Amino acid sequence: MADLYNVEMTITCPWCGTSYTAFQNNCRNCGAPLPPPAELEKLTARKSGKLQMPPAPPREIADSYIWRLMGQDGWVISSAVFVLLGVIFSFVGAGLTIGIITAFVGIPFLGMGLLFLGGGLAIIYWRYQEATNVLNVLKHGQAKEGEITGLEPNYNVRINGRTPWNVYYRFSVDGKDFDGKVSTLNDPSFFLQPGSPAVVLYLAEAPEHNGLYPHP
Repeated sequence: MADLYNVEMTITCPWCGTSYTAFQNNCRNCGAPLPPPAELEKLTARKSGKLQMPPAPPREIADSYIWRLMGQDGWVISSAVFVLLGVIFSFVGAGLTIGIITAFVGIPFLGMGLLFLGGGLAIIYWRYQEATNVLNVLKHGQAKEGEITGLEPNYNVRINGRTPWNVYYRFSVDGKDFDGKVSTLNDPSFFLQPGSPAVVLYLAEAPEHNGLYPHP
């Protein structure tokens, strides 16, 4: 065990994926509490044959983590483009509509701009609600052992030049099976391969709201 402590280790935040070379109590990026060094946890888990279970709820996770989730959401990024187009089209359309001669051109521009703007904002609000649900699960979810059922890259979305991964999992509550999915920009580890056991967090009153721990 002495040799283990002499090896350079990486401490990874289980909530947002930020890595550190020295241990600290809380993640500087999302504010969540950091676990002991990752390598020690993995070796302990392998030796005991048990999964790493999360702290008891409620867990201390900064509300600002919602914005990190939204910043990695393909829907939000696409909708932000529509909102920007909506603002531009609405501004140009309103200006052309004021002029009587150019009104016939301005009205379609204005209508298209308002459509883009309204649709984009509606999708962003929807994804904000989804991110709020994820944060609620991470804070208050009950822990349950589940299984990774699938792993695939999502080639339909590119975020900062990176392709996100979709991780699928299944777990049971009171004899009823539930399926879930999380997306991550981090490279999937050995522990996220199909057939691997996983810790799932779920809301006791609504198990359909769930997520993986550690969050990929």
